[in-house]
Amino acid sequence: MKVILFTAIALLGAVLADEVPTEENVLVLSKSNFDNVVASNNFILVEFYAPWCGHCKSLAPEYAKAATKLAEEESPIKLAKVDATQEQELAESYGVRGYPTLKFFRNGNPIDYSGGRQADDIITWLKKKTGPPAIEVTSAEQAKELIGANNVIIFGFFSDQSSSKAKAFLGVASAVDDQVFAIVSDEKVIGELEAEDEDIVLFKNFEEPRVKYEGEKFDEDLFKTWVFVHSMPTIVEFSHETASKIFGGQIKYHLLLFLSKKNGDFDKYTEELKPVAKNYRDRVMSVAIDADEDEHQRILEFFGMRKDEIPSARLIALEQDMAKYKPTNNELSANSIEEFVQSFFAGTLKQHLLSEELPSDWAAKPVKVLVATNFDEVVFDTNKKVLVEFYAPWCGHCKQLAPIYDKLAEHFEKDDDVVIAKMDATANELEHTKITSFPTIKLYTKDNQVKDYNGERTLAAMTSFVESDGEGAEPKPSVSEDDEEDELPARDEL
Repeated sequence: MKVILFTAIALLGAVLADEVPTEENVLVLSKSNFDNVVASNNFILVEFYAPWCGHCKSLAPEYAKAATKLAEEESPIKLAKVDATQEQELAESYGVRGYPTLKFFRNGNPIDYSGGRQADDIITWLKKKTGPPAIEVTSAEQAKELIGANNVIIFGFFSDQSSSKAKAFLGVASAVDDQVFAIVSDEKVIGELEAEDEDIVLFKNFEEPRVKYEGEKFDEDLFKTWVFVHSMPTIVEFSHETASKIFGGQIKYHLLLFLSKKNGDFDKYTEELKPVAKNYRDRVMSVAIDADEDEHQRILEFFGMRKDEIPSARLIALEQDMAKYKPTNNELSANSIEEFVQSFFAGTLKQHLLSEELPSDWAAKPVKVLVATNFDEVVFDTNKKVLVEFYAPWCGHCKQLAPIYDKLAEHFEKDDDVVIAKMDATANELEHTKITSFPTIKLYTKDNQVKDYNGERTLAAMTSFVESDGEGAEPKPSVSEDDEEDELPARDEL
């Protein structure tokens, strides 16, 4: 009886799966079929998307390509998608807060997808989650096929897989989701591949085709960094596809080269700078950014750069609140860039803080205009309490607040103890205050306390906040996604 019941369930699952609509080998899911499809597939990656989302549109062809390749391989891994704008209840049940959100279901249990957004990256991540950490290679022919089929693949040559180094290698292979690892134990095959026992070699189809791990000791963290460094080009071109690897990798200092493809800068500078980039690649990732691309203009704004400054270089330290550093000159010779990087590590460079010129009429209107150079003088005056709105010119919420903020300033205009001010935080930076969302509103009291304003953006609420020295505002209620603050671009959007 049990056998009949299980068979019936399996057949029902197969029928349901056959009825699921597909687009380019991607299953199209909705609330009506979601649970049945997930239950009838051991491995399924689900994308929650919005039709208007630019990142979703960029992902779509790669996602379809990955689904098609897996289907051609007759893989048990399936790819699916859900229009989260049509299936809001389903999306909310899986904690979808942005688009695209990808969830991988293994035997019905979901985990967050953390891989790349190219077809090969998606496939590599999925195979790592569903198979052994490293492919067992038993012949030189199999090894050569794998090397030819993968942009990057890391081989471990271990006649004894129980050795400490082999175990550590497999541990890293299991932990690194975005690369393919292989292991060879047959001593004859090791010799045929021109390796020695306990060698580790990275093969790639760009730059140096074969790189041997030469570390004096085999430390798993050092090995992870080595894999990351050598699996990337010496100078990485910034794009939507490479951004997640650039900002999500182990190297937290980035040398950014702002170049113009139209003017031939890539051909002119990247080859000359490759030796410098190679010398420091264990500590600094070198990234080339095409300043001509419209989608990269926010990056130029973030660094306060003008088009007439291109070509130019900057250095950013992710672990120092994304602190920015600027060379003493715009020369992009190998010598000048090496001096720039050396000065950074020697600690002789100061952070490059953006500041606009102070307008001559900065104090003429009820709302006073602050820039980086006059901020401290105005805000830390112990004879006054100062309310500051940190805004961005492109921020819609800031524009909505502007008329209310003007009325607030008019209300306090004759009060000598109060200053209502604003600062464009995209063009002015402060060493002591980091702003990541807009508008951000802070009250600086006479005794130099700093109090964040999180109340309703109404004239009455903000007036009460100022009059009570920051004690008179209730937190604003929960808001919809459309009402949330505008934020600086995330790292992978820079």
